[in-house]
Amino acid sequence: MKITGVETHLLQVGARPAVPGLGTSRGADGHGGSRNWLFVRVLTDEGIHGVGEGSGWPRVVRAAVEDYASLLIGEDPRDVDRLWHKLYLGSMGHGLLGTVGGGALSAIEMALWDIKGKALGLPVWQLLGGRFRDRIPVYGHAKTPERARELMALGIKGVKVGFTGAVDIDAVAAVREAVGPEVDVMVDAHGPSWMTPQDAILVGRELEKLDILFYEDPVAPENLDALARVRDAVSVPLAAGERVATLWGMRPYIERELVDVIQPDTGRAGGITQMRKMAAMAEAHFISVAPHSGSLGPVAEFAALHVMATIPNALMLERVAFDWPGRAQVVTPALRTVDGCLPVPDAPGLGVDLVLEEIAKHPSVRNVATFPDDGQAFEPGTAAEHNYVQTRRARARRLRGHWG
Repeated sequence: MKITGVETHLLQVGARPAVPGLGTSRGADGHGGSRNWLFVRVLTDEGIHGVGEGSGWPRVVRAAVEDYASLLIGEDPRDVDRLWHKLYLGSMGHGLLGTVGGGALSAIEMALWDIKGKALGLPVWQLLGGRFRDRIPVYGHAKTPERARELMALGIKGVKVGFTGAVDIDAVAAVREAVGPEVDVMVDAHGPSWMTPQDAILVGRELEKLDILFYEDPVAPENLDALARVRDAVSVPLAAGERVATLWGMRPYIERELVDVIQPDTGRAGGITQMRKMAAMAEAHFISVAPHSGSLGPVAEFAALHVMATIPNALMLERVAFDWPGRAQVVTPALRTVDGCLPVPDAPGLGVDLVLEEIAKHPSVRNVATFPDDGQAFEPGTAAEHNYVQTRRARARRLRGHWG
């Protein structure tokens, strides 16, 4: 079997619905902000094709995939790991790859695993050593008690309260009270603008009272020493890692035991094999794995299920299931949550294929973000400054909740 071609299929994801309490909103351009999904098809001379997905700035990742394609033509797609290294070496002269390179490698390698599974008539999880579980618990996003209760009605046992900018302790407390002790609550504190380490510590100490499962991205990812400061100062579990690619990018989070949960993004971590290697290293440090999926499309979700089925330290999978109706139309079959879990696919390969005519209906428009001056992402009156990190003011109001 030989590779004969590599196709890229880029689409603009439609505007997120204005669902109260979901924590998402329509972008100023009508396209839901910056989200693009990049799907890849790797073709072979035996009529078998594989599909993959790459994130980490999809419009730029597409160019990287197309550049990599010249190294793949004529190769046996079943030599998955060897081809990954061929691609990695082929681009190392450009410097550290980052998430753009990780996204390109992820999309291609995902498709190679899909081909191999189809050729052997086996699901990818079987090729990775078999599965620990046949369904994966998922968690959703909620900023209000009402939205949290809607997720609970679907059987979902985990709710994440996410913020862009300052964390609202009262909002977290309200969700915690609404879901009760049987549902896990998580808090995502990512920027912009990012908190300073000291503000992140102050927030973390307040969160200690609310029995959260993890406190995600409390400080900017460039500053691992700051993450260590937060770890040493608070008792809540920490989570991070969605913005890094490859095993080497995740290595300091694990080896320094900076977090209790790593969150590799299936579309930009570098591939299924890289995810498995991260999980194995994390296992040796008693760290759990909860892949990031907040901006991913459905193909990478399928890949995440195969990985999580085969590792002992899987925690749960992030799922933004109601972001855009097209999620269920651009692939077949569509994933469906059942009793708060996603079933692990049993079909050969990844168990999913692209619906090309649907993808073609949504051409890419842009892939960079703007942030509204809504008093949330930035300190009031400073949005035009575009600050990456800011000290939080009005601490007495923000950091002293009224839950008793």
